[in-house]
Amino acid sequence: MRRIRLGTAVALAGIAFTTGCASSTAGTVGTVGTAPASVSSAAAATTTAATPSGTAASPGGSPTPATTPTPTTPAAPAAPTAARTLPDGYDATRDAKADIQAALAEAAKDHREVLVDFGANWCPDCRALDVMFRSAQVEPLLRKDYVVVAVDVGKFDHNLDLAAQYVNLQTSGIPALAVLKSDGDLRTATDDGAFANASSMDAGQVGSFLTRWAPAGDR
Repeated sequence: MRRIRLGTAVALAGIAFTTGCASSTAGTVGTVGTAPASVSSAAAATTTAATPSGTAASPGGSPTPATTPTPTTPAAPAAPTAARTLPDGYDATRDAKADIQAALAEAAKDHREVLVDFGANWCPDCRALDVMFRSAQVEPLLRKDYVVVAVDVGKFDHNLDLAAQYVNLQTSGIPALAVLKSDGDLRTATDDGAFANASSMDAGQVGSFLTRWAPAGDR
């Protein structure tokens, strides 16, 4: 009986984990991808054992002074960009509002729309959508018709005022997409949660969405 109950509990946990990145689950899925403490401790021990300290002996037997690390200056926040490259994940340090404004200016130059992708790096569905964005079927559509901006929402506690201008995260979950005209007007948003289970979607479904909302004349 215990084995049956244990198997049922494991199965239910697996189902709960794959039901999308809804806002109500933000507090419990934030640890996805974190290494177990035992693994981290073992890795730290291995690193410590493999790292030499003090002075190293040269081939001739004379000690060579250890190199003193050069102090590094903390990197400044990234400047807004809107090139025809796809965002590399969701960067919490970026000025998302400035990124959207830069994207709108870029889109106005060459008749494109702005695709704002609200999500977070801890979210499995957000990562699944990113993989599809870079697929052979989807990436050409993005580069041709859109300027893409990734906005980090943390554990539904970051950039929420900005997100509220475009999507309803309570119903959309993440990833949530908003398509803007180059003048800033909102064309559509996935308030219905259409992409919240992106890990169960395929590139064809993503491509159909992008084709539908491409600039007029490109559809």
